[in-house]
Amino acid sequence: MKTENIFNHESLQDRKTIIKYLKTINDGIAKGALSFADDTGETTITPDGIIRLKVNVLRQDNNRELQISLNWKESDADKACDPGTLTITVD
Repeated sequence: MKTENIFNHESLQDRKTIIKYLKTINDGIAKGALSFADDTGETTITPDGIIRLKVNVLRQDNNRELQISLNWKESDADKACDPGTLTITVD
C-alpha cells in the first residue's frame, strides 16, 4: 500500500517553542486526538491502543538530529503491548 503524506511542516524554532510543541503533543496523546495546522493545510490524528515508539539520535559532523516517531494501527486498540524499556534522563 502506498504511503500518503497527509501533513508536513518544517521550521526553525527556539528551544522554548519546541518545549511548548512537545507539551502540546503530550497533552494530545493523553486526550487521544492531535490537530496540526499551518498555512499549507491541517489534519487531526487519533492515536489509540498500542503505539510504537521509535527514537533515533543521529550525528553528522557538527549537526545532531533527534527523531521521535510514533506509529499505530487504527484497528489495533486491543492488542497486547511489548513493554520494551527506554530510559530518558536529563543531565
